[in-house]
Amino acid sequence: MRRLKNPVQRVVILGAGGFAREVAWLIRDINRVKLSYEFLGYIVSDLSHLGEHDSPKQVLGDYTWIEQNRTRIDAIAIGIGNPAHRLKVAAKIEACFPDLSWPSLVHPTVQLDCGSANIGPGVLLCAGVIATVNITVEAYAKVDVACSLGHEACLGKGCALNPGANIAGGVVLGEAVLVGAGAQILQYVRVGDGATVGAGAVVTKDVLPGETVVGIPAKPLTKNHC
Repeated sequence: MRRLKNPVQRVVILGAGGFAREVAWLIRDINRVKLSYEFLGYIVSDLSHLGEHDSPKQVLGDYTWIEQNRTRIDAIAIGIGNPAHRLKVAAKIEACFPDLSWPSLVHPTVQLDCGSANIGPGVLLCAGVIATVNITVEAYAKVDVACSLGHEACLGKGCALNPGANIAGGVVLGEAVLVGAGAQILQYVRVGDGATVGAGAVVTKDVLPGETVVGIPAKPLTKNHC
């Protein structure tokens, strides 16, 4: 007789800081609607780097813990806010443990047109997110609390939207873009790979790859030379 797959996935979170705790909250709220995950604890890359803002009591170990306890784990979530770091750790874990699942975690309060959305693996949609139609959110991107995504918005791999960001219709964000809290990106703007949009900025024009823009309207950040 074929053994049925356990519907509850045993999940660990990469990272142990504040955002990792928010991901654990996201999992708890999903479970209140339907028991889907068993949270085992946090995994960090280097135990010696645990700081005062981390949760050491719930840290299981470093990446070697996953290898030593592989049969105890079904799934991975990323509790790291920095886009480049999100992609780095995802690539490492994918290479070492290709059979682990990367569930997309969607808070019960998210309003999303599921019929037209394209949501990649490892995506996090946090509490209060509103997304309209034909949304694309690529692998490992995170959309923090109270963000909005307009029609045909596209978020590239590993993007990180901080709380309250507003992405208008037709906006395209490249890979590993960071959008600060409360920022607004206006309709049909394109933001290049690795760019940063400062908190509260209003982006009215395309942003080049790797560029940092701030202000209203947003302009490239210039460095003062002595």
